[in-house]
Amino acid sequence: MSAGVPLPRAFYERPATDVAPDLIGKLLVHESGTRTAGRIVEVEAYCGVGDPAAHSRRGPTARNASMFGPPGHLYVYLIYGLHWCANAVCAPAGVGDAVLLRALEPTHGVRHMAVRRRVADCRSLCSGPAKLTQALGIGGEHDGCDLTSPSGLSICDDGVVPSDVARSARIGISSGTDLLWRWYDASSAHLSRR
Repeated sequence: MSAGVPLPRAFYERPATDVAPDLIGKLLVHESGTRTAGRIVEVEAYCGVGDPAAHSRRGPTARNASMFGPPGHLYVYLIYGLHWCANAVCAPAGVGDAVLLRALEPTHGVRHMAVRRRVADCRSLCSGPAKLTQALGIGGEHDGCDLTSPSGLSICDDGVVPSDVARSARIGISSGTDLLWRWYDASSAHLSRR
């Protein structure tokens, strides 16, 4: 089964709120000896200085530097000192926009993901931002990697078009909760929990 073609840099050179809904249905692929991949079924947009929930709201720091870098790269950060989260960097360099990858439907390397996650239920493998990074073996060493390259980590288009994309407020945050910047495949059984 083909993982498709990596999305070009031009795809990411738009505001995160434009990129986010277009990521639903694409494949996040990690080539690391064994291919692991999943169809993106849930995302959230975070939009720079004007967004009270964005890591970039106060400008560049050592932690969020990748978020201000060129579009089409990965911004990976640690939450609660325990879990990694992955974001696709969007907009021109210096803006600080990114799309948080919240949930995937596993498509490739499911057994390998299950070993990493120590979970048997396929629906629980990637049903949250920290779960999907663990399942795909994404960590801090991937911060800043180029998503447009066919080797390593990439987001690919295999031609699948989702039929039931819905929108809501972002979840798991305490500010900016009025913004409808979460998109998800409403027909998916692999979404994160509130």
